[in-house]
Amino acid sequence: MAPVLPYKISVLVFIENAAGEQLLLLRAKQPNLGVWTPIGGKLEMTTGESPFECAVRETAEETGMQVSAADLHLFAMIAEKAYQGQTHWLMFLFRCQKPIVALPPDIPEGRFAFFTREQIRGLPIPETDKAALWPIFDRYRDGFVALKADCARSPIEINVEQITPGHPSVP
Repeated sequence: MAPVLPYKISVLVFIENAAGEQLLLLRAKQPNLGVWTPIGGKLEMTTGESPFECAVRETAEETGMQVSAADLHLFAMIAEKAYQGQTHWLMFLFRCQKPIVALPPDIPEGRFAFFTREQIRGLPIPETDKAALWPIFDRYRDGFVALKADCARSPIEINVEQITPGHPSVP
């Protein structure tokens, strides 16, 4: 019988500067110790926090940047089964539509840097980010996709459950 794993709910917020570079955090703590990821964190479930409220809070806490729910576009929901063999995750991925003006100072969770999408391909990033998160960002950042990833398998098995195409930007 498989062990019962905890289920956690989190958000990731993809933030760009005016040059279109992505803000990433080199994680100083688990999960994802020693790898580059977008900012984010767990929902405060005891307060009934929504994914949008969590994304607004985490953006302020980690970067000092003040955003509202209107500044955020929910572009993906991912159910990860058995991530690192320890936890199931339900993740909500947001694209911040307000550019960040400067590199945030270091925080206890790690240090920040800006990277182009091409540079990110060569960085140490989590396997699921390489296999799913960045390709999803590239393809669906203006729309919406729901998918599930079975991290107990190698390679990770990813299945799309729903896609809503994005709308072209209006100048």
